[in-house]
Amino acid sequence: MKHRCCMKHKGYIKNLSRRAEDYLEAILNVTLEKGYARTKDVACELDLSPSSVVEMFRKLDRMGLVEYRRYEGVVLSPAGHEIAEAVKFRHDTLKEFLMAIHVPEKIANADACYMEHELHPKTIHQIRLLTKALQSDPTIAERIGRSPP
Repeated sequence: MKHRCCMKHKGYIKNLSRRAEDYLEAILNVTLEKGYARTKDVACELDLSPSSVVEMFRKLDRMGLVEYRRYEGVVLSPAGHEIAEAVKFRHDTLKEFLMAIHVPEKIANADACYMEHELHPKTIHQIRLLTKALQSDPTIAERIGRSPP
C-alpha cells in the first residue's frame, strides 16, 4: 500500500505519495544549492537512476507541479514550490528538534525524512515550539544529553 499525503493548497486537495514529496523537496534543495535542478543532480540527491528521475519528472509535470524540460532539467511550478517548501519546513523542523535532543545529525536527517510525511501540521507546530524552548534553555538540553542511551 502506498502512503499518500493529503495536503490542502489554495482551495484544492492534492494526494501525493511520499515519493512525490521527496522529489519535490529534492528539486527544491538542488535548486537552492545550484540555482537549477538537472536530472543527474536530483538523481544524485535521491540516490536513484536518472531514468527513474525522468519518469517521476514527467509524472510531476502532468500533475502541474513541475515544468520538465528534456536535456535541461526541471523547474518547480508555483504549486510544486509551495508543496516543496512545506515538506522542507517539516523536514528542517524535525531535524532541528532531533538534534536539539542530541540525536546525531546523520540519524536526525534520516529520521526527519521518514517523519516529515507522517505527522500532522499541528504536531509539527508544537515540535517547533518545543525546539525553541529547548534551544532557549541550555540546561534542559544538557539534562537530555546526560540521559543514558
